[in-house]
Amino acid sequence: MDNKKKVAAIITTYFPNSHADVIATKYMKGFPTDEDLKPPRTELVSIYLDQIDPRDIGVGLAEEHNVPIYQSIRQALTLGESDLAVDGVILIGEHGDYPHNEFEQHMYPRRYMFEQICGVFASSGRSVPVFNDKHLAYNWDDANWMYERAKELDVPFMAGSSLPLGWRQPFLEHDLDTPIDSAVGIGYGGIESYGFHAIETLQCMIERRKGGESGVVAVQCLEGDAVWEAAENGEWSISLADAACHQIKNRPDKSIIEGCPNPAVFLIEHTDGFKSAVLMLNGYVTDFAYAAQVGENVYSTEVYLQNGVPYSHFSYLSLNIEEMFLTGVPQYPAERTLLTTGILDTIMHSRHQGHIRLETPHLENIKYQSFDKTPIRPTAPRPEGATLQN
Repeated sequence: MDNKKKVAAIITTYFPNSHADVIATKYMKGFPTDEDLKPPRTELVSIYLDQIDPRDIGVGLAEEHNVPIYQSIRQALTLGESDLAVDGVILIGEHGDYPHNEFEQHMYPRRYMFEQICGVFASSGRSVPVFNDKHLAYNWDDANWMYERAKELDVPFMAGSSLPLGWRQPFLEHDLDTPIDSAVGIGYGGIESYGFHAIETLQCMIERRKGGESGVVAVQCLEGDAVWEAAENGEWSISLADAACHQIKNRPDKSIIEGCPNPAVFLIEHTDGFKSAVLMLNGYVTDFAYAAQVGENVYSTEVYLQNGVPYSHFSYLSLNIEEMFLTGVPQYPAERTLLTTGILDTIMHSRHQGHIRLETPHLENIKYQSFDKTPIRPTAPRPEGATLQN
């Protein structure tokens, strides 16, 4: 036990099925996968809780597994001493009693928490890997600060959604430098909260196109009938959306237009001229999907998440986080989440300003290449084995 890498979890709040539960709990109980229940190769040694929810389970789980809860982020990282005493940090700034701003962005304190973490790194003279759950921050300035601060302190940094590590049926992963002509992602749920997941589902696929990701020059959010009008004007492909939705097992026997009374679309223009789109189809589907045009061929897949305990897509996310803690090397680039965070922030501003097209000069130079070593992923087409154990 003493030889295991030590991990601190910095958490906003911890209740059943919260992101803290579906990630941090696995670092205490193990990771259910399609093969078996994998025991942690690291040791969760400290927790910081910003808020105690009335439904809290974090305090009890920590006591059960002998994990101390500290009163500050600094103490959680130093284990009550003066210098950094852990080998990795999980930042779960999701859920909790925090306000929304006028753009309907949930003001989770991710930058503040990351700033505290980096303060300990700076004063200790060394850094350790950090994973930031979901988008980096609710606004671009905070997100960019986090990314630049991580670079400044040489922090191995990962962030983002569990969607890139979900089950894919049929399995689809573009080879690097695939000449993708256009692509569409399908999602559902809240524009900000689940829109982020849908954007990352799209981005983890299209970043593998010829030349890699080039950045984004403009973004627009449309809702209602304007979504269908944009399709008629050729701004997104309804045939690609149909191909993506065709892979979703749980869908109605209706067309998208007939079955989705209140659609939204995110139109994304990339620096290299590539155009992509994300459709949020509330009332029509409750799963995610993707389709791409490559020459004369269309490739599509459903990206599936386990809808219920033990939410094992978070096992695969957690295993990739743990691999970074063990190796010091991120499993995939943080630039993906920096870009998707910037896209989402612009989406919320476009929506607030009457669904206008907004240019994004701050995003046009976010260039990066996708991973070449495949991350840890599900092997079955749908959850099986230990993933089905409650």
